[in-house]
Amino acid sequence: TPDYFEKELNIKVLHSPQKFVINNKIFLIGHGDGLGPGDYGYKFIKRLFSNKLCQWMFARLHPNFGIGLANYLSRSSRAKTGESDSSFLGNNEEWLALYSKEILNVRHYDLFIFGHRHLPLEIALNEKSTYFNLGDWINYYSYGELHDGKFQLKYYNES
Repeated sequence: TPDYFEKELNIKVLHSPQKFVINNKIFLIGHGDGLGPGDYGYKFIKRLFSNKLCQWMFARLHPNFGIGLANYLSRSSRAKTGESDSSFLGNNEEWLALYSKEILNVRHYDLFIFGHRHLPLEIALNEKSTYFNLGDWINYYSYGELHDGKFQLKYYNES
């Protein structure tokens, strides 16, 4: 069900980026899906899957078919974006960085932290603001850490 995390695990789900103030730093943190220019395929799928009628219709499918369809669409999406998702587009082409710059025209944030791109990135937006993309745990073993007021990308290394 769409509310599984909240009902069963008591985990609050945030559907849009949220502002947090931590150690006197202002953060905008979100998944990053569907923000900024581009990512049109994902925006369409997200709109489709968040539609109540579509959710109702999907719930009526037999699980064998429904799960198979979901897996097919997921594999198809990764096949189309797999190469581009792992390629750095450049400071002026990374759409979540562009989204962050648009936000800075209205309001100051010290740090923008997203994860949708699955590529670890750190891009200075101006003298006071930085965009971070956390990457992923599958290919990069990357994560973010706030320590002594400084945020940085880290990489897990077993050795």
